[in-house]
Formats: sequence, C-alpha cells, structure tokens
Amino acid sequence: MFNSIRGIITEKHLDMLFIETYGIEWEVNVPSTDISALPAVGETGRIFIWLYHKEDQMRLFGFAEEKRRSTFLELLKVDGIGPRAALKIMGGIGQEELETALENEDLSRLEAVPGLGKKTAQKMLLALKGKLAFAKETAASGPYAELSEALVEMGYDKRQALSALKQSEIGLSGDLNTAEREQELFKRAIILLAEN
Repeated sequence: MFNSIRGIITEKHLDMLFIETYGIEWEVNVPSTDISALPAVGETGRIFIWLYHKEDQMRLFGFAEEKRRSTFLELLKVDGIGPRAALKIMGGIGQEELETALENEDLSRLEAVPGLGKKTAQKMLLALKGKLAFAKETAASGPYAELSEALVEMGYDKRQALSALKQSEIGLSGDLNTAEREQELFKRAIILLAEN
C-alpha cells in the first residue's frame, strides 16, 4: 500500500493540496493545521498518505508527519467519526493540544473543536485516552518502550502500563540477564494491571 508521496506542491488550499510526481498531479485532502507545516507551493515536499476507497469513490488523505496519520487512523476507530470528520477535527486542534486534552480528560476543550459535539467528544475520550501521546511517552519510557507497547497492544492503557512496569522493577533481582529481566517485568506488570 502507499506510504507517502514526494513531489512538487503545485497548489495549497484550506484543507486540500495538489502535489505533482512524474507528470501526475495528485489531489490530497489535508488537515488545515498540516497545510502550513508543509513546504510552500513550488517546493518539493513529502506527504504521508492514506487511501480511502469505497464502491463509488477513492480519496487520498495526507499528513505532514507520520504521527499525524496515526492520529487520523486512531480517530477513525471512534464510533461516529469518518474520514471527513477526522480531517475536520485535526484541522481544528493541534497534535499536542489534542493529546493534552485527551490525557487530562478535558471534555470542554474537545467540545470546542469545530464539528465535534459532546457525545462524540465523550466517545473520543473513552476510545483514545492514553493512545495518542505515544511519542512523548515512548521517549520518557526508555527501557520500558517495547514492553509498554506490547501491553498497549493487549488493550492496557499506556500510562498504566508504564506505571506497572516501573512498580514491577522494585525488588527485581540484579542477577537476571536482559531477556530474563524483561520477561519477569512483563509478567509482574500483567499481574499488577489485572489487579487494578
């Protein structure tokens, strides 16, 4: 599948741009917040894309960073949010602000995003809390990065997974090799998370 398009940006609009590669000009729907982060018209740029395909239409959605595309895909998992709504939400709030609002359960900030009502904002909080702040938390997690990601894939909240891993380290034997240490940390963290 497509990952990105690199080419000359030929036009920029509020939530769409055109990019030319080898004589083909692509029309790409882009959140308005990403438009300004991309190079100026006439310059070469790279856009991370996602292809939306239905029986009667195909559309490309593009993002300035891979992280932004991941956020878009997470938004699509929320009941009631389709590609156009996700694009509008991302155009109405910056990445860090969205992550902070979700992390702090700031429902009033989410409701202030154009096109986002109270019910959908509540659904977003339930579905996405702890899932978007992966870049900051992974950097902060250091030795726990891979283990915390594995726990998140099992359905646990990222912040709780990191906390459980840190707690699991208390009293851990220093005689274990790296693989044994990780296995023991993982096992202890699952037990802690299951108890909560």
